[in-house]
Amino acid sequence: MLVKRHLQQILKKSRKSILLLGPRQTGKSTLMKELRPDLTINLADEESFVSHLRDPGLLRRRLGAARTILIDEVQRIPSLLNTVQAIIDEDKSRRFLLTGSSARKLRRGNANLLPGRVLSYTLSPLAPSELGSRFEVAHALSVGLLPEPTLMKSTHDAHKLLSSYARTYLKEEIQAESLTRNLEGFARFLEVAAERSGQFVDLSKWASQASIERTSARRYFEILADTLIVEPIEPFAKSGHRRLIQHPRYYFFDVGVLNGLLGNFTISGDRRGPLLENLLLQCILSEMRARDQTLRISVYRTEAGAEVDFVIETGKRLIALECKASKNIGSSDLRGLNSFRDYVGRSCECLVAYLGQHPQTFDKGAIEVLPFAQAVARIKAA
Repeated sequence: MLVKRHLQQILKKSRKSILLLGPRQTGKSTLMKELRPDLTINLADEESFVSHLRDPGLLRRRLGAARTILIDEVQRIPSLLNTVQAIIDEDKSRRFLLTGSSARKLRRGNANLLPGRVLSYTLSPLAPSELGSRFEVAHALSVGLLPEPTLMKSTHDAHKLLSSYARTYLKEEIQAESLTRNLEGFARFLEVAAERSGQFVDLSKWASQASIERTSARRYFEILADTLIVEPIEPFAKSGHRRLIQHPRYYFFDVGVLNGLLGNFTISGDRRGPLLENLLLQCILSEMRARDQTLRISVYRTEAGAEVDFVIETGKRLIALECKASKNIGSSDLRGLNSFRDYVGRSCECLVAYLGQHPQTFDKGAIEVLPFAQAVARIKAA
């Protein structure tokens, strides 16, 4: 059962060349192939990769009469982008469709696509609105929202597929791209990072627990961010006297992948809250990126312990969003939102996403409590 991606219409309307970034298995290749390229070069295929690596002129010789050219996993040979840029300058009628899963490799390869030549987009896992009535919070908490596991009829098969993601990631994304030589140390760090998803970054503690140097922990975290596996969330910034916690928080790009890394698909009481929070961020980012909309997401936390999970800034709207893995909400659950309202000193929307079925309001309508999917839809409409 196929799902129509929102980004598809945006890409179809554009006549520019496109660079589509996103983690593996989000559906980048499938989406690009729907644009019907005349020539496809898949650098994930080892034979194709080696051929183009050894012969920089091969791309030009393969073009022929092709007007639309798809190059999959272009980060494997960043220097190809310089050739692509030259070809576009020489012949404006040629259109390149490029996919990549590592911004780090592109930067380190000195790839330079000048503004105006190639438009960049990011593809995340499925957005709830792309699934429509098929979106279920309980199912998403277990298998996440990557297209293949989400649409599988067998939950067992979906769990098995997600469990293999970690091995595939280490082998294909890290080892094949030579992002680090110490795969054993990186594997230990990845496990530590997965166990602490949703927490504030503490590189010293992670380094100790993974038995690696702190400098290695910093480099490994950068690899996770640059390969789009984790989403760092920076602290909310505003001038003022109240001291805020300045360390970033981070989440994995998909809760199903996170469960696979941990080898645990049971949504127990102690896991439901952190997983729901991760899912909420994931859904918001997927909805916004699917429409190529920009937003800024940060976290608010004071030294006194007042906290708001996500502060969202989009256009002229400022939204403070709390996530509660409960069907019942009381005034005590709103402490962080009230602290934030006092801190910013200006009008803001205060929302709570929860597992109940009915919308509610508190503080004379100043705080809205919405079922999970409705809260995501409210942000999407921002």
